[in-house]
Amino acid sequence: MENKTIECRICGAQSDKVFDARIMSIHNISYYHCSNCGFLQTEKPYWLGEAYSESINCSDTGLVRRNLLFSGVTAVILYLFFGKKGTFLDYAGGYGLFVRLMRDIGFDFYWDDQYTPNLIAKGFEYKPGMPVDLVTMYEVFEHFADPITEIEKVMKISKNMLFTTELLPEVLPRPEEWWYFGLDHGQHIAFYSRKTLEFIAKKYGLNFYTNGKMHLITTKKINPVLYKFFATIPGGITASIMKLLLRSKTWDDNLKMKNKKAETSA
Repeated sequence: MENKTIECRICGAQSDKVFDARIMSIHNISYYHCSNCGFLQTEKPYWLGEAYSESINCSDTGLVRRNLLFSGVTAVILYLFFGKKGTFLDYAGGYGLFVRLMRDIGFDFYWDDQYTPNLIAKGFEYKPGMPVDLVTMYEVFEHFADPITEIEKVMKISKNMLFTTELLPEVLPRPEEWWYFGLDHGQHIAFYSRKTLEFIAKKYGLNFYTNGKMHLITTKKINPVLYKFFATIPGGITASIMKLLLRSKTWDDNLKMKNKKAETSA
């Protein structure tokens, strides 16, 4: 029997079925919308084993460009609002490209991802218990099968989270009208509106800031106009500026890895 409503995975209210879609050219699935917190979710995602036969899907052609863009914007936000001497974690960090970019700029960044091998930032893996000032999560929220559990897991590491996920348009789009549903790969199963992210921040007594693309949930109080301005400056420009203000870790990391290799070989 088809479910007309299911429990919202964010706020626990009843979510109403709004449409069906065919994903991966195989499965017909249902989507449910919560009018209380604005969250849109799929039915229980039984297909994820197939969807993640490769953790990074082949249609994600924007991966490198996105990392280059986000590294510059992130550098400015961290420098202005969190300081240059903090310790930072890229959660679900993929192959480690973003961590390497941020260390090359001059920030003490570490990598963590339980599904993807660290190819580019080896030697800078996060160790449980390590103090972290802020966690970045870029294009991760939409993959959460149980968002609140995942968010609380991250909050045990740091309550400052800088992340991206495309916000739902004000008028709920049909499956064929919005590319972000990711029907070809089936990995996107959770979709947030601004109302949803505000609900999450309020639930944990935190502050929420956004420029519509890059979102920040934090313990800090920040001027929202300043945040929106600096989060919108093109990443290439900001990365260049940051390289003038910070000392890159590229060479120091090189020496550290050489020493570590020598100690292992001895």
